[in-house]
Amino acid sequence: MRIDWNLPSFRAGFLGGLDKFIGPGATSAEKNLQLYIPFIAGALIAAYANHAELSWSWGQYLAAVLLTIDMLGGVITNATSSAKRWFHREGEGFEQHMTFIAIHFIQLTVFSWLFLDLNLMWVAVTGGYMMLACALVLKTALYLQRPVALTLYTLSLIISLYVVESPVGLEWFLPVFYLKLLISHILREEPYRPENEAV
Repeated sequence: MRIDWNLPSFRAGFLGGLDKFIGPGATSAEKNLQLYIPFIAGALIAAYANHAELSWSWGQYLAAVLLTIDMLGGVITNATSSAKRWFHREGEGFEQHMTFIAIHFIQLTVFSWLFLDLNLMWVAVTGGYMMLACALVLKTALYLQRPVALTLYTLSLIISLYVVESPVGLEWFLPVFYLKLLISHILREEPYRPENEAV
């Protein structure tokens, strides 16, 4: 197993755009994990909501499926070595990471709108913690970032389960949301590469 921070070239056309989301040079195994598991989870959440008779509208079904795919896909994608190499490349610093984090206010707002009657206080509390926790991790010395991130993630579980409201059937959303950002994305890790990969 070797570590390689050198970025390969982007593929042409649409696939090159995809590389900017998953990291150029993603292996087949990484791509399979990112593709199949989130879509299976999206189908399962729809099946569960129907079985549990949650009385969701079609819009809520669509949003739940898309958010499931986005959240679980984000957890997996951001944790891959190819994504670590891309998102933590030279030139990607505090401002770039916090911009990426801030974009996730969109998911929080959509979730609140469709499942919590647009509870703006919920968006402010959950999003505010998201920004504060990620900023604290990024400002922490590299060798301490992992334990600090895990401490803040543990606190996010308490907030998610005992402080803020969670719609029935979607209690998992905030814990997975914070897992995606605080653990999978923010933490810088060495990009290990398979031995059989061409150098």
